[in-house]
Amino acid sequence: MTQIQTLHAAFAAKIDAVLSELEGAGTLPAGIGRASVTVEPPRDPSHGDLATNAAMVLAKPAGMNPRALAEQIVGKLAADPLVTSAEIAGPGFINLRVANEAWLAELRAIETLGADYGKSAMGAGKMVNVEYVSANPTGPMHMGHCRGAVVGDALASLLEFSGHKVIREYYVNDAGGQVDVLARSAHLRYREALGESIGEIPEGLYPGDYLIPVGKALAEEFGDRFAAAPESEWLALFKARASAAMMAMIRDDLALLGIEHDVFSSEAELQAAGKPELAEKWLREHDLVYDGMLEAPKGKTPEDWEPVELPLFRSTRFGDDQDRPIRKSDGSWTYFGADLAYHYQKAQGADALVDIWGADHAGTVKRIKAAVAAMTGADGDPVPFEVKLVQMVQLLRGGEPVKMSKRAGTFVTLADVVREVGKDVVRFTMLTRKPEAQMDFDFVKVVEASKDNPVFYVQYAHARISSSLRKAAAEGITPSDAHLDLLVEEELALVKLAAQFPRLVEAAAAAREPHRVAFFLNDLAAAFHAYWNLGNDRPEMRMIVVNDLKVSSARVYLAARIGQLLRNGLALLGVEAVEEM
Repeated sequence: MTQIQTLHAAFAAKIDAVLSELEGAGTLPAGIGRASVTVEPPRDPSHGDLATNAAMVLAKPAGMNPRALAEQIVGKLAADPLVTSAEIAGPGFINLRVANEAWLAELRAIETLGADYGKSAMGAGKMVNVEYVSANPTGPMHMGHCRGAVVGDALASLLEFSGHKVIREYYVNDAGGQVDVLARSAHLRYREALGESIGEIPEGLYPGDYLIPVGKALAEEFGDRFAAAPESEWLALFKARASAAMMAMIRDDLALLGIEHDVFSSEAELQAAGKPELAEKWLREHDLVYDGMLEAPKGKTPEDWEPVELPLFRSTRFGDDQDRPIRKSDGSWTYFGADLAYHYQKAQGADALVDIWGADHAGTVKRIKAAVAAMTGADGDPVPFEVKLVQMVQLLRGGEPVKMSKRAGTFVTLADVVREVGKDVVRFTMLTRKPEAQMDFDFVKVVEASKDNPVFYVQYAHARISSSLRKAAAEGITPSDAHLDLLVEEELALVKLAAQFPRLVEAAAAAREPHRVAFFLNDLAAAFHAYWNLGNDRPEMRMIVVNDLKVSSARVYLAARIGQLLRNGLALLGVEAVEEM
């Protein structure tokens, strides 16, 4: 990647240099931390182009008055040829106005860096394990899984773009009772494939048609060998075959969304390899697991409740409201115990962990965060761990709830949705709201060609730019930076918005919030469309101005750079930037 310092990073470096100069002169005490110093656009653009809180956050540890320190900083910054004004606001904030030359240089940086514009070394090559989707292998993907899949995949791309190494992981929950139900359901379809009339699917089994091919495959492989055999003879075998078939289906479903995981970790294999025992041993050695009695259930105690000694994890040390059992009374692992072992394993191979969970798992967040807080990675230090909760999506068609899928039995499949509206529509729409907020997905609205549809609005901005470039080429106009000084205030405002992309990427990666990129793209598209529409009423503001080659080439150059930025942002979200619509 070509090394070019973007505008916001350059001004952050300028302010840091000023602070170092003041430190060298003895104005500021040596060694004061600067991590809280920010350089960002002010909330009100009329206040300037950039603002810094340097004087506000450093004054107290320096034992200085904030405005007095701000005056020292302003005095240094005012001498910079790229700073046209530096003013103190309120108790000590500093507002800067930046010379047009700096903004035009940023446009050229976008051209030079191309697809790398916005990339960052912030992650310093640290390994982040992002686990997402992790649906039980009991059927095809449905829209309940879709949002978490997109959020996780976009987050993984965002982290890579910001300088992290990333492991995309899927945890296969193939050791619980639901997989036993899957095996029994597959056995029923197996008998059906052998010619037996099975009637209505019994309550408690999976009714979807997706198990019919699995039953046929089992019949072809084993004939009638297990048709009348006791469950003990075929349950383990049918679990393995059915789970494998479901995971193949899930991989195909995810591929429709452009999602591929690096690692598929099997819960069954984890337990077979004795990983939970290793985790328990380590936790006992560090006095984090002990044998004790569970508290009686709150409220009225059930008649059959008896106190039982169980291995308990000391989760109250880490903010949980009670210690949690890692094994049941029969010695088998609790869900928490199995999850604890799984995260212990992940922590050995990553510098940080991020899990994307459905909101229905909110009740277990505290205890698993407590467990991971107790663990250490391969280097002996605790591994940072975050859980991002994703709310369900309500499916509508013209405002009315969507009926369930016959093939799936009880839900609408992800594959059906992607095939109807397209991968790009699904992916972008899933990121148009914060993941913790409820979302409606209306099949009619998400394909609507209107500015109220963010998917259309952003893609249309790129298509409009592509059309302008083709038209300019047909008229012999080449994008050129030779006359960027002819760009007017409305155009510079567009450049200033575009220039926020690199810092937006870093902030979104640090917060683990890929939806911020979608929000930014929507803002950028809106600003470009507004700029474009100026030409409807003011001919001199059209992209291509008749008989003014210099202005036209500069505006086409600007448009091409905004198009590049839209492509970069959409690529992070896994969405194509279309050339025409």
